[in-house]
Amino acid sequence: MSAADQPLSGIRILDFSQIMMGPVATQLLADHGADVLKIERPGTGDIFRHALVDPDGTQHPAFGAVNRNKRSLVIDVRVPEGLELIDDLVRVADVVVNNYRPGVMERLGLGYERLAGLNPRIVWAQGTGFGTEGAYVRKGGQDILAQALTGAMSHKADDDHPTAIYPISLADYTAGMNMVQGILMALIQRERTGRGQRVEVSLYDSLLAMQILEATMALMDRDTLNWARMPLVGTFATTDGEIVLVGAFKPNPLRDICAALGLEDLSEHPDFSSMEAQATNKGRLQDLLTEAIGRFSTAEAIERLEAEDVLCAPVRTLGEALEDPHTAPMITEMARNGREPLRSVASPVHLPDTPPAPHRPPPGLGEGAAEALADYGIASERIAALTAAGVLA
Repeated sequence: MSAADQPLSGIRILDFSQIMMGPVATQLLADHGADVLKIERPGTGDIFRHALVDPDGTQHPAFGAVNRNKRSLVIDVRVPEGLELIDDLVRVADVVVNNYRPGVMERLGLGYERLAGLNPRIVWAQGTGFGTEGAYVRKGGQDILAQALTGAMSHKADDDHPTAIYPISLADYTAGMNMVQGILMALIQRERTGRGQRVEVSLYDSLLAMQILEATMALMDRDTLNWARMPLVGTFATTDGEIVLVGAFKPNPLRDICAALGLEDLSEHPDFSSMEAQATNKGRLQDLLTEAIGRFSTAEAIERLEAEDVLCAPVRTLGEALEDPHTAPMITEMARNGREPLRSVASPVHLPDTPPAPHRPPPGLGEGAAEALADYGIASERIAALTAAGVLA
């Protein structure tokens, strides 16, 4: 299916964002038909292009992972001619996206109030580390810092475990998805009122929201909620790997686990007869489960536990997950000029009537700019003159 047939066809997005939070948001919108023009600084472009040493240089796979289906415009917005061109693009655009620190877009002349004066229908979306007010407003935003400041990094399965950084971009991706929701809600509201609005998301708020269950329990002075500390939850070694077990959401999960593993019904023992008793004696209980599970291969343990409708799964590497036939529909491949095809993860939003389809590989610096500007109604003579003057690269 072409982009013209997709739900967001006709929505024009000027994307000033870089690295991950903003780009992953605009990529999802582009996957579903939005026309995303990536605005990049002269010389370097998106700083993520240079974050990794890779044979593909500025088009390395990590950059490509969050920038497909976009075109790139390299422009100096610090000179009057560059800002004037951006103004003309804003007049016909629908959305402007950035993830700079608060105040940067305003200093560039690209703040919401000014752009809304040019186009009252503009949706102006900003992603920050810590919002636009409060004690941390000037602090540099970064995923790991947000993990630390929001308490997300403090969660442990056991007090003896060292505090650890969650090693994937948890806050960036979550904030990016929140940004998508905000943009879509603002576009729907615009249909009612004829006016756009600001959309603001932050890494900090997004990670707090991810902890909504735990935070609500804490705010209501209840016991700490930690799924990993439940007495029948954990990872257990098998003869050839590991499994994860979640003994929950059943009237008597311990009885069913014991039946699966060929153990006597430990739930009849006074030390394990209730969740409270199981929690008090968790060490002993998990030792018994560790010994029992350790007698089986991963496949055998999974088969036995699933026969009793116990929640469990093998613990796999990402590579193993990517090779699973179940994953195949989520793998997308795009041809790239002069490079090996880019294999990546597709949109997780499944719309069977209007499925997303990769139609444009991640752009090189300035790739697709002339075509995009023409689509915005910019005359070729003006493009040539701005290029000759160094405003466009």
